[in-house]
Amino acid sequence: MPHELPPLPYDYNALEPHIDEATMRLHHGKHHLAYVNGLNNAENKLAEARQKSDFVLVKHWERELAFHGAGHFLHCIFWENMSPKGGGKPSGELLKAIEQKFGTFESFMAQFKAAGAAVEGSGWVILAKNWMADALEILTAEKHQDLSQWVTAPILACDVWEHAYYLKYQNNRQAYIEAFTNVINWQDVEKRFGKEPSCCK
Repeated sequence: MPHELPPLPYDYNALEPHIDEATMRLHHGKHHLAYVNGLNNAENKLAEARQKSDFVLVKHWERELAFHGAGHFLHCIFWENMSPKGGGKPSGELLKAIEQKFGTFESFMAQFKAAGAAVEGSGWVILAKNWMADALEILTAEKHQDLSQWVTAPILACDVWEHAYYLKYQNNRQAYIEAFTNVINWQDVEKRFGKEPSCCK
């Protein structure tokens, strides 16, 4: 089954004034769609290579698979991580886990924002659950697939590629990250925090 661009769970203008409609339309309808198309193409090319037993370009298509696949799946999380009614702070077990790892919610947010602002070039800042250590981690992923940990599952992802903020915030990534915190859908993050991936069962 080919991968498809998922619809947004809200209107393109629903995150105003924090995330503007023009950026959302370009980000979702152009950039995310390009990752979906790239992922499908890479999977098709690898399937052809297997059929022909011709793996001369396997390194290239595996890189394409990693890049576009990471872009697609992180964006799927990113859209649901935001809500017009977002912001504030989480509750329950997620808040306890944040406080256990980072001391306070405010300390977590300070590190999350600093990590996102410090990503070199383009990429993501991610709150991930480490299933081996049963703990939360703040990770950065440059170019989607770099600087990750294999035993983690992203539960909160903030896109810090320039296409996510440049129309409204220009080169002020820090202001964009601050705005992002006002639309975080903590209910979605809490759901992801409590969901154990099948690979860890």
